[in-house]
Amino acid sequence: MTADGSGGGGGTSSEPETSDSLKTFGSVLKALREEARLTQEVFATRVQYSVHYIAKIEQGKRFPPKDLPDRAEVVLGPLAKRVLEAAVKSLTKGAGLASWFKKWAAIEEVAISLYAYECRAIPGLLQPEPYLRAIFDRRLPPLAEDELEQKVVARLERQRLLTERPNTSFSFIIEQALLERGLGGPDVTRAVVDRLLEAGARRNVEIQIMPLHQADHIGSDGQMYLAETPDHQWIGYYEGHDSSTLLTSPKLASSMLQRYGKMRSQALSRQATVSLLEQMRGAYEHH
Repeated sequence: MTADGSGGGGGTSSEPETSDSLKTFGSVLKALREEARLTQEVFATRVQYSVHYIAKIEQGKRFPPKDLPDRAEVVLGPLAKRVLEAAVKSLTKGAGLASWFKKWAAIEEVAISLYAYECRAIPGLLQPEPYLRAIFDRRLPPLAEDELEQKVVARLERQRLLTERPNTSFSFIIEQALLERGLGGPDVTRAVVDRLLEAGARRNVEIQIMPLHQADHIGSDGQMYLAETPDHQWIGYYEGHDSSTLLTSPKLASSMLQRYGKMRSQALSRQATVSLLEQMRGAYEHH
């Protein structure tokens, strides 16, 4: 994504800026494991991760967990730990993210407030893996398998913001229609509902559902994202059809803030949202 820095900008490339850093890390881990003459099954058991997870890491399809070098030290020794720690530092953030999205992703990393209104899909920070796979499975033109996996990895990695930034205020307004649509089928929707209830229970996360029927709905301009920077500047963002626009003009950001504030008053309250989600979860459990 590009931006002109004066109020608007966009990019048209939908190709992710790929990196071999994940594959490199996976190869390093595999070499160390094989040097110790351990199978994936034995190594996975000793570091207390699933064989499937270790296999995905070695294939470069999953980000390694932060404590993997420490766990590996017990099995492979202190030298292996230092090698893995160095390999972790070489990982390129944002691998699998579209180029036109990367600037906003960088803003998310440091924001002290993040607001999102979505009328197209569940916000990326809240998408459980079955849902985001359902989205990528339906992407046109179709994604190659390795492209799909890289996008899944990148989006799951972004979601650590919700747990790693407890002092950031997150607000999400989500159209009820997105839950009613049932993308991917009942099991996927149930996973979405569970994820929203889990995330919404955090002190710094507020999730509100915009009801299907709201005569005063002010969101006709569509999806919008807002971020407050550490120096208390507000930046707006929206995207669509493999392009995006970053709004750094204070006037435009102010307009988006006004609309977002109004929509918060039009959406269901936090508690009413929880009640609706629990009702939906109950309905799915009786399917």
